[in-house]
Amino acid sequence: MNTSSQLSFLNVCFQLIFSLQNQQVKPPTVIGQFHTLFFGSVRMFFLGVLGFAVYGNEALHFSCDPDKREINLFCYNQFRPITPQVFWALQLVIVLLPGAIFHLYAACKSINQDCILQKPVYTVIYVLSVLLRISLEVFAFWLQIHLFGFQVKPIYLCDTESLGKKPNILKCMVPEHFEKTIFLIAMYTFTVITMVLCVAEVFEIIFRRSCFLFKR
Repeated sequence: MNTSSQLSFLNVCFQLIFSLQNQQVKPPTVIGQFHTLFFGSVRMFFLGVLGFAVYGNEALHFSCDPDKREINLFCYNQFRPITPQVFWALQLVIVLLPGAIFHLYAACKSINQDCILQKPVYTVIYVLSVLLRISLEVFAFWLQIHLFGFQVKPIYLCDTESLGKKPNILKCMVPEHFEKTIFLIAMYTFTVITMVLCVAEVFEIIFRRSCFLFKR
């Protein structure tokens, strides 16, 4: 992905974050606002800048022995059924959906932060949106492990039997494998932190709802 595409991606991501933050209805919890504005922006910035810098030209530098274009492309598609930056971009969009849908619903119903804490039905809907976000993060975490593992090895053994090539197993060089391993660990860390923040947000809203009922 070229520089202009990276800038476009960042622009769209930040516009989405800040548009959610500037809506009439903000997350009713401190943790929710922190997650939406600060951590969400940091995560998107990390992916938009460093992610495309590390993975952007991976296919061009992925080479096998013998170094032929058709073999390199075949083995790279086998090595990467989906590119990591595309997977993480989809993950971010999907994880943002529950909150975006709730904000749209709240805007249509003119629901403010106090209503979310005061009316049980709105509290339940908001908590369900957070729980759905947790479920999506857990699923993405599992899928990321299945697709990418925890370490990028410098050598990939490509099975070329379907191409009718001999030998059937070719060695391919994975560029910048150490940087990719570090980035993988960082993205796992972001996912875990997001899940922890979501769980903490559920407890915070339950606590604040209980305090509201107690004061009544």
